[in-house]
Amino acid sequence: MTETLRRGRASLAFGFLVQGVAFALLVTRIPALQDQYGISDGLLPVFLAGVPVLAGAGSVGAERLVRRVRPSRVMRWSQPAALLALLGAGAGDAMWEIAVALAAFGVAVGALDASMNMLGVSLQRTYGRSIMLGFHATYSLGGIVGASLAWAGAHWDLSLFVLYLPVVVVLLPAAFLGSWWYVDDVRGRGDVDAEGRQEGKQDGRGSGGADGVVVFRTLLPLCLVMAFAYIGDSTVSNWGAKYLQDVLGSSEQLSTVPYNVYMVMTLVGRGVGDLGVRRFGAVAVVRGGAVVAAVGFGVVAVAPGAWVGIGGFTLLGLGLCVIVPQTFAAAGRLFPGASDVAVARLNIFNYVGFLVGSPLVGALGDVWNYRGAMVVPLVLVLVILRYARSFAPGPDRYGDGHERARTADVGRSGNGL
Repeated sequence: MTETLRRGRASLAFGFLVQGVAFALLVTRIPALQDQYGISDGLLPVFLAGVPVLAGAGSVGAERLVRRVRPSRVMRWSQPAALLALLGAGAGDAMWEIAVALAAFGVAVGALDASMNMLGVSLQRTYGRSIMLGFHATYSLGGIVGASLAWAGAHWDLSLFVLYLPVVVVLLPAAFLGSWWYVDDVRGRGDVDAEGRQEGKQDGRGSGGADGVVVFRTLLPLCLVMAFAYIGDSTVSNWGAKYLQDVLGSSEQLSTVPYNVYMVMTLVGRGVGDLGVRRFGAVAVVRGGAVVAAVGFGVVAVAPGAWVGIGGFTLLGLGLCVIVPQTFAAAGRLFPGASDVAVARLNIFNYVGFLVGSPLVGALGDVWNYRGAMVVPLVLVLVILRYARSFAPGPDRYGDGHERARTADVGRSGNGL
């Protein structure tokens, strides 16, 4: 069992890394995609909005699929689909081709995000200790690798197809091979036959908890936290460079620094975050992250110059990075036997925050000013403090006392991982 857990944890971490690479390679090369396909500035927001909308649909589809097959199978096939869609985005030249490629990428990424977090939550429950932040740390590492590859491609003036092809050729078979070591948790999900299909009673809303129901009112605080966190994240990714250059008067070269610093700090914060959760608890870590993120937005809003603004973005990365992984983990604790369904529904609010955040900050910046616009995500991350108690494990959220003791013993047996 320990060897199975070790392989499952390593292979899932690699899957997170691959997802980070693929997503960064897409979003950091949007200007090149726009040039390659002749997408106008007016039409570009439609394409960009379509990806998270379809990703939400993919997450809903994953929720339905895991009623019939294990999450590992959803991730096994959605990850190659996302990589092939990325390659397709770099291979065409007609408008319909990029539309199909981005649509496929959105649906695949939605199913992938949901299934990989399902597996992470269930594996953490089996360990009996916090390991979720480590998975998201490898995603951040993948994002840094992908952004670096994109920079190299732009520097050497490589076509998108030439940039994407070797990445897909290397990562796709590696991820597919690693998928055979994923560890599913089928407790509370009904019996699963040899073909991976669920048998037993289904209530149409997932199986788990006392009666197999995910109560949305109970899940809602975590949904709001997820949306607020991604509003903050999208503010950095979409407006960081523009803010530094237009508001703080930086050079074009220096304006690329905030996002890089932000990604490095998410890696650092998530790399040590699990230790913080084990030592101080999830509630304290989430509260601390929200306060640090709010201070970061405050520094950005009042910064007199570029380097102070970069310091604010540094704090933002360190603060926001712990919130999303802990939100998925908290959903798993709230609905231990229906964690797959809870994670899939929660994952939708990832895309809600992404869709709301960028247009909201942009609109406020246009009608007011961008310094004032930074106050909105500041207030929203502070609201997370109001919901921090939702991250506390209840006395029976890992199952009964016997089950908690068993999973804790399993976790201790894997302390060398």
